[in-house]
Amino acid sequence: MTHPNDPAHLHLRVVFGEGRMVGPGKAELLERIGRCGSIAAAGREMGMSYKRAWMLIETMNAMFAAPVVESTRGGPGGGGAVLTEMGLEILRLYRALEAVADEAGAAEVAGLAALLRDVSE
Repeated sequence: MTHPNDPAHLHLRVVFGEGRMVGPGKAELLERIGRCGSIAAAGREMGMSYKRAWMLIETMNAMFAAPVVESTRGGPGGGGAVLTEMGLEILRLYRALEAVADEAGAAEVAGLAALLRDVSE
């Protein structure tokens, strides 16, 4: 979850096994593809190459029981990409898990932040 006004926050990564994980980067990529309708545009917004964005999508498409993104090749009308029902559900579950973790760990994160050295001096 994004915390623009709070620098101390959790970054959650769910690891299913070797090379099989979902974290904040993949979740953000899915959100941006959903909004942009394009893997290339989503990657550009994140400062990520098209090749890297496509590789992450291919990894997720292979990792889950059904594809998370469906794409069409470019042409005269241009290509595009959409989140599948699976992609939408993965994103929903990941964001819900983030919210639970943020709430459950808020006191501990604040406690850790309170122990930081002040670097503004």
